[in-house]
Formats: sequence, structure tokens, C-alpha cells
Amino acid sequence: MEMQPTVYERYKTEIYRIGWRLQYQAKKIRNRESSLYDSDYSSSSFTSSSEDKMLIQQLMNTLPPQGKVIIYKLYIQDLTESEVANELKISQQAVNKWKRKMMQKLSQMVSS
Repeated sequence: MEMQPTVYERYKTEIYRIGWRLQYQAKKIRNRESSLYDSDYSSSSFTSSSEDKMLIQQLMNTLPPQGKVIIYKLYIQDLTESEVANELKISQQAVNKWKRKMMQKLSQMVSS
């Protein structure tokens, strides 16, 4: 005859599963969002790296303040969308919308 798990054991197992799912989802999000500093620039010279940083700074200065903050936190500080949303007290969907709009704007400025 098999013993039924106690209430404590059932809750412990369920909390463990929830924690695992949260960690897994956070890992998936972090893998999708990459930092500007994740790339390997060891092959480029110091001057081209400095020029790239200056260009990025100039492009960032053309963005609206809210967009600039969101892009900075996502790509420079390497935070997730949900972390940025919590800090700015806006929804994650709003962060995602801002990110898409700002990346589109940056892309248009670079290609023109």
C-alpha cells in the first residue's frame, strides 16, 4: 500500500516546480535579449571600438528620454524586459513596445 504525501510535501513539491518554471522562463528571456557588450570585439582596434561607441552614443541621444532609458537598461545594463518594467513601473508589454519602436528608429537612422 502506497502512502499519500503529506500536505507539506505536496506544497513543497509544488513550490519547487513553480520556482523551477520561473528560473527556466527567466533563462529563456535572457537568452533572447542580448547585451551590446556580449559581442567579441577583440579583433577590432581601439579606435574603431571608440568610434562605434561614439556612434552609438550619438544615436542614443536622438531617442526620446523614455526610449533612451529603456534601450540603455535593456542593452547596456543587460536587464530583462520585466526587470525594466518593474523599475519604471510600467507593463512589460509597454517596455516591449518601446524597445521595438526605438530599435526600428535606430535601424532607420543607421540605414539612411
